[in-house]
Amino acid sequence: MNAHPYRKLATALCAAAAATLAALALAQVQVIAIPEPYTDTGIPFAPAQAAAVATPSAPDAWGEPRTGSEPTLSDRVVDYKIEATLDPVKHTVDGKQQLTWRNRSAHPVRTVYLHLYLNAFEHAGTTFFTEHRAMGGKGLFSADPKDGEWGHIDLRSVTQGGARVEQSFVQPDGGPAGDRTVLRLDLPQPVPAGASTTLAIDFHSQLPRLLSRSGYFGSFHLVAQWFPKIGVLELAGERGATKPRWNVHEYHAESEFYADFGSYDVKLTVPKGYTVGATGELQGAPVEKDGMLTHHYVQGDVHDFAWTADSRYAPPLTGSWSGAGSPPVSIKVLYAPEFAASAAPSLKAAQDALTYYSQTLGPYPYKTLTVVLPPHNAGAAAGMEYPTFYTADSFTKVPKGSMEEFDLDLVNIHEFGHGYFYGILASNEFEEPLLDEGLNEYWNMRMARERGQQVHPAPWWLRAIGVSPGFDGFHYELGGAVRENPADPAGQNAYSRLQGVGPAYNRSAIIFHDLEAQLGKEATEQAFKEYYKRWRFRHPSIADLRETLAQASGQRALVERVFAQQIYSTGKVDDRVQSIDSEEVLPQPGSRIVNGKRVTLTQEQVDRQIEAARAKSAAPYPFRTEVVVRRRGEAVPQTLRVRFADGSSETVKWDPQNGERWERFVWQKPVKAVSAELDPERKHLLDTNKLDDSRTVEADGTASRRWTFDLAALAQAILTLIATI
Repeated sequence: MNAHPYRKLATALCAAAAATLAALALAQVQVIAIPEPYTDTGIPFAPAQAAAVATPSAPDAWGEPRTGSEPTLSDRVVDYKIEATLDPVKHTVDGKQQLTWRNRSAHPVRTVYLHLYLNAFEHAGTTFFTEHRAMGGKGLFSADPKDGEWGHIDLRSVTQGGARVEQSFVQPDGGPAGDRTVLRLDLPQPVPAGASTTLAIDFHSQLPRLLSRSGYFGSFHLVAQWFPKIGVLELAGERGATKPRWNVHEYHAESEFYADFGSYDVKLTVPKGYTVGATGELQGAPVEKDGMLTHHYVQGDVHDFAWTADSRYAPPLTGSWSGAGSPPVSIKVLYAPEFAASAAPSLKAAQDALTYYSQTLGPYPYKTLTVVLPPHNAGAAAGMEYPTFYTADSFTKVPKGSMEEFDLDLVNIHEFGHGYFYGILASNEFEEPLLDEGLNEYWNMRMARERGQQVHPAPWWLRAIGVSPGFDGFHYELGGAVRENPADPAGQNAYSRLQGVGPAYNRSAIIFHDLEAQLGKEATEQAFKEYYKRWRFRHPSIADLRETLAQASGQRALVERVFAQQIYSTGKVDDRVQSIDSEEVLPQPGSRIVNGKRVTLTQEQVDRQIEAARAKSAAPYPFRTEVVVRRRGEAVPQTLRVRFADGSSETVKWDPQNGERWERFVWQKPVKAVSAELDPERKHLLDTNKLDDSRTVEADGTASRRWTFDLAALAQAILTLIATI
């Protein structure tokens, strides 16, 4: 859910630094729960510290793979019918909800759990704000509310078949007792195995001033995580579960969400004059009554519903898209008038993303897509995704080739891409953010690479004087990839990370970049297509991804090694060229047997022999080249390339099978070596230091001279600019 590399990444990097400094404080506020704690209902919660799953799901998990012949895209577990009214002055939503839930288990269920996410913002003692403070106030999308800016959700009544339902708050992750983001409901009538029940819920939601994925600023309202949402009952064989368990984590400062697939039928009533955008398809024209308009949206086979309303939106920019295997898609861009320059580029980026993701992963199954560009001072709403609906960045100007252009494109592409990894594949973002943030970051950078789009991070004052270097997006990811000393495996959950959630984006993207470089682009893409085909509309785990990539690529040993080193562990990659020597193989003084007789040569005789040989030939003696490579991290398959003075080269593979930490390679050739380089094709960006991957026989000052000249030129340009002001 995600602010993408550039808004979300920058925030995440700050969060990572603050989280590291606040490690001791964080340790004081987190309570490690006993694995699989049992509730008194007999069904346990998922472990509080659950993370990367190692055991693949059962073949029939989540109702088996979807073939496309089923009556619905997903195996729908829930059905929401909601009627809600927005008060844009008080910033409240009053709703009536019919929540129908199906018990997939083989046993009756009497206790169910609801997420009340807005309660994360009701006071400073929630799990969200406790963790936010432990990170130095630098949590993802976070800001400190002021008086009158808090948010909450109250359930005014909950009934089952007309009977009142008992309620109590629980903290499945061992968070503060005052956290009320998970509600326990003890039902008057148990839900038999395979049967469904309907809960009638009246609720009142107070939106916070915009701070984290939801709220208001002025007339702008982003209404997300706003209604009571039932938790996920996982069964044995699903995401590592060995028996039924409730997966209902508290709302953490750096985590996102997880829910069952279902259908949504939602009627939104707002004052006339407000423009509305929402998940799903609008059912006819809005109906007017008493100065209010009711907008009716329906969408099946999704696991969330979000919407926006604002009286300041400009007339929407609309477009369409079509692609093989997908229904025609209607696209709507909502934007504030001051950001009109961002509307058309956002529409184009969304269309391009639809094409790329549908061709490289699989068809986009929905008929709508709504893009929201938040107004001025509502940046906390930017860079978030929900089914068929996302928010992007907003700029008053988008110069060609600028960082603004790159940021706007990539945020749109990234947030749309979540529609696949968060939306259609529906991974658990609490426990396995790599499956959403990491894979999506990797995939949107693949798209940028194939478009030839580069990052141009130079500030405006450098661009004004023509200095705007660009580089590949994957190299941009290195800044947050924590290559030198990662504290957390890439597969760690979102909320128990010493270095913050940022590496779940950056380090994961680099891990999969490096895996692709070893598997090959075509094999990687085919494997991910199989992953999408096999796990769409289900809830895969990291183990399911591992198994799919291993099977579909046919390179199990490689895939399993990468996952073991980097995703389930904190492997460091650090290979280097220790030394290179290339010397002539000259005659040496001493005695030896020649034609059966011992002959002794003095140094003087040897020198005369060498001189005579060189008089006859420019290169009478071969060169012995010795290269020593050293490994100070995990074993990765390496390539060593040695270049020689005549332009030739020698390439060898270094992939020791017995854990050797170094190797010596020797050549004897008529020419002298010039240089040696590990990883010449740059397959291992995760290497902690690419500068020691190569060495030259002779000292080479080219790089230092170039940087000196570049810095001198930059200084001269700045002085010239100052002189003209």
